[in-house]
Amino acid sequence: MSQSLRLAAALDGAGWHPAAWREPDARPGELFTAGYWVDLAAEAERGLLDFVTIEDSLAPQTDRADRVQGRLDAVLIASRVAPATRHLGFVPTVVATHTEPFHISKAIATLDYVSTGRAGVRVRITAQQRDADHFGRRQVPSREDLFDEAADYVEVVRRLWDSWEDDAEIRDVATGRFVDRDKLHYIDFEGRFFSVKGPSITPRPPQGQPPVAVLAHVPVTYRLAERGADLVFVTERDAPVAGPLVFTDLVVFLDETEQAARDRKARLDEVAGEEYTSDAEIFVGTPAQLAERLLDRPTFGFRLRPAAIPHDLTAITRGLVPELRQRGVFRREYEASTLRGLLGLDRPANRYAA
Repeated sequence: MSQSLRLAAALDGAGWHPAAWREPDARPGELFTAGYWVDLAAEAERGLLDFVTIEDSLAPQTDRADRVQGRLDAVLIASRVAPATRHLGFVPTVVATHTEPFHISKAIATLDYVSTGRAGVRVRITAQQRDADHFGRRQVPSREDLFDEAADYVEVVRRLWDSWEDDAEIRDVATGRFVDRDKLHYIDFEGRFFSVKGPSITPRPPQGQPPVAVLAHVPVTYRLAERGADLVFVTERDAPVAGPLVFTDLVVFLDETEQAARDRKARLDEVAGEEYTSDAEIFVGTPAQLAERLLDRPTFGFRLRPAAIPHDLTAITRGLVPELRQRGVFRREYEASTLRGLLGLDRPANRYAA
């Protein structure tokens, strides 16, 4: 098989269209259940997708009462669902602005353990005062400062992942030594926003460094992506970012015919009371047309945002994926057991190892 196009699905509640939860096949009563998320992950893995991302935030998604409100914690969802799968990667969102890098480093390391090497993390910031008010700590800094803080945040997380060498755990019952203390390291990070001693409480993750992702669509986010990310999700066709693996975001409305897809979007817009818009390109058509669109401007991969779940998620896994296979550009089986392996990333050396 030729090199596979990488595909990811961006999971957000009932889908990215605000009226998706009112579709006949939606499951709004189950949005806050583990079974709902297990089913979505199983569907993504059935289509052999590389990974799913899970949205998160610190405030309600909207002020409107006719739309989905509330979320489960994305990292905890991933930790619950990942053991029910075998190959799919999980990239939950964390908000760097009001969480501590020490906590997130061990949470993602734990996800990497329970998923046997399939964890990643998407780091985002928030500039909302209402989010800051939850914590009662400070006024919201400028966006430039928030992204500089996020870059330091990622650096601290990465150093904490390396603060245990890979062979630090001895577990020698005969000698009574569980760990080699000489292979645990203080990170002693001193920056403008954080001073973190280390080491982590969690041993180095199975992948060494779970992939870090950033959504980038303006220059300041491109700089964050280039400073600290392995993956970058972009919404511009020619995003000026270099270094990370690029996934282009698309919102997708899929159906058996283009007209049926257009009619469904129009019906959803009517229910929502306004036309749907997005920061990403909106694709409306058939899975075959989407396959042509993806191959029209080749990139490393695409992160597809299903407009309505389950309809558009299953259209990706059972409609788009077979179309791509027919064109010889998508895998027929998983070829690696870790997320880094699926993405073609080597396991990095530990910066503190002698």
